[in-house]
Amino acid sequence: MKNKEALLSPLNKDNPVLVQVLGICSALAVTSQLEPAVVMGLSVTVITAFSNVIISMIRKTIPNRIRIIVQLVVVAALVTIVSQVLKAFAYDVSVQLSVYVGLIITNCILMGRLEAFAMTNTPWKSFLDGVGNGLGYALILVIVGFVRELLGNGTLYGFRIIPSSFYDAGYMNNGMMTMPAMALIIVGCVIWVHRAFFYKEEA
Repeated sequence: MKNKEALLSPLNKDNPVLVQVLGICSALAVTSQLEPAVVMGLSVTVITAFSNVIISMIRKTIPNRIRIIVQLVVVAALVTIVSQVLKAFAYDVSVQLSVYVGLIITNCILMGRLEAFAMTNTPWKSFLDGVGNGLGYALILVIVGFVRELLGNGTLYGFRIIPSSFYDAGYMNNGMMTMPAMALIIVGCVIWVHRAFFYKEEA
C-alpha cells in the first residue's frame, strides 16, 4: 500500500507542481510545443527515479556534512548522460530544450525528493517515489504544452489538427499562447482546478 501511494500520490493530490509549486521555470520555458514538453518530462522522470535509487543505496555511507554535494554529483552525472543521449537520438529536441536539460541539476522537485525521501527510504520505494514525482511533473508539462501548441499553432507534435476550413472561415491562431506568460496563466488555472477538486473547504 505504501509503495502504491509513493507512486500514485504525486500524480494527483500531492503533485509537486500543483501543491508545492515547484519546477515552474521549465513549465514556462519548454511548453510552447508538446514534443519538448514530453521529452523534458520524461528526462526529469528518468533522472529523478535513478538518482533516488542511487542516493538511497549509498545513504548510510554519506557523511551528513557533504550529503548535498554528493546528491549534486549523482544528479549531474545522470543529467550529463541524458543530455548526451538526447543529442545523439533527438538532436532537434535537444536544441529546443537548450540549457534547460542542464538546469535539471538544480530542479527543486528532484533535490527535494533526494533530501526528503531517498535519504530515509529503501531503493525500491525511492525508485517508485522518483517515478511518481517525475510523471507528476511531466503531466503538467504535457497539459500546458498541449494547450499552448494547439491554440497557438493549431498543431500537435507538428501535425495540423485544426482543419484549413476553420482558417478559411476566419479562425486565427492565438499568438499569445506562444508567449511564456500564457504558460504561467495555464499552470495557474490547472492549480485552481486541482485545489478546488482536492481541497474543498468544509462548510
